[in-house]
Amino acid sequence: MPDPVLVDQLGHTLAETRLDELGERYRGKVRDVYHQRDRLFLVATDRLSAFDRVLTTIPFKGEVLNRIAQFWFDRTRDLVPNHVLDTPDPNVTVARATRPYPVEVVVRGYLTGSLWRDVQKGAHTVYGLDIPPDMRKDAAFPEPIVTPSTKAAVGEHDEPLSEAQVVQRGIVGARDWGRIREAALALFRAGQAWCSSRGLLLVDTKYEFGTVGDTLYVIDEMHTPDSSRFWRAATYEERLASGADQEMLDKETVRQWLIREKGFSGHGPIPVIPEPVRIRTAELYLNAYAEITGTPLLPVAGEVEPRIRKNLQTHGYL
Repeated sequence: MPDPVLVDQLGHTLAETRLDELGERYRGKVRDVYHQRDRLFLVATDRLSAFDRVLTTIPFKGEVLNRIAQFWFDRTRDLVPNHVLDTPDPNVTVARATRPYPVEVVVRGYLTGSLWRDVQKGAHTVYGLDIPPDMRKDAAFPEPIVTPSTKAAVGEHDEPLSEAQVVQRGIVGARDWGRIREAALALFRAGQAWCSSRGLLLVDTKYEFGTVGDTLYVIDEMHTPDSSRFWRAATYEERLASGADQEMLDKETVRQWLIREKGFSGHGPIPVIPEPVRIRTAELYLNAYAEITGTPLLPVAGEVEPRIRKNLQTHGYL
């Protein structure tokens, strides 16, 4: 039987916010971002996106994402500076406003997901990669690789790029790209090391970066089920050998359901996501939080935006 708290929260999911007092709002795929002078208010909604499309809402997803991101920002702040200033609510991060780079830095430890699909289509060469033709799905790379992409507007698709193209097109200068690449790989290795201690594999992830002056900051989110892929380590080798799908903690479950059950991979009308799939996805997010951090999260059903508004008022932001 599904958790009654999750069932109840289906009617209270946070699809969007209207906190106009915080400043001008930018509506991202998942976050509502308000700009106020030299700081940003990042509100993690319950929107679920996949294939660069917003699909539905998932109970407590925003809270889980924000809490996991904060966990990682806290753990890595001595490794790479991050933009976090305050977390006045489980769904809200107050962040330093930076000059963001218009590129998503995707780091991959394994041949899977969209890169595997690209390899099957012969489209992986856009990244400038030389992947051995006999490399199997879900196999590990000898060292993590970087596959950048443009950061597309909502409703548009990110464009994959090679690292050389990022510099050649002037998206990021050569010096800064070197710093970004070094920071991304350092964060990824730190994430892999912690996940290994938790019986998990950090498979791939995306980072975003920005600057204030000459200081580089990691921004947006880090190592969440939205930005990253996690597998359970205990069954990895057996499933790799048999060709079975890996045990996942992330929203790839929804992607695969859409592909297999609805033939949907981002184009055309968005299928309706049934309630059992939404509840199962909420369970996956909550389980992911517990498995990644080592601490269970006990959510409380109810309206989210009134709570956010109250907490922002208590902290003097409204």
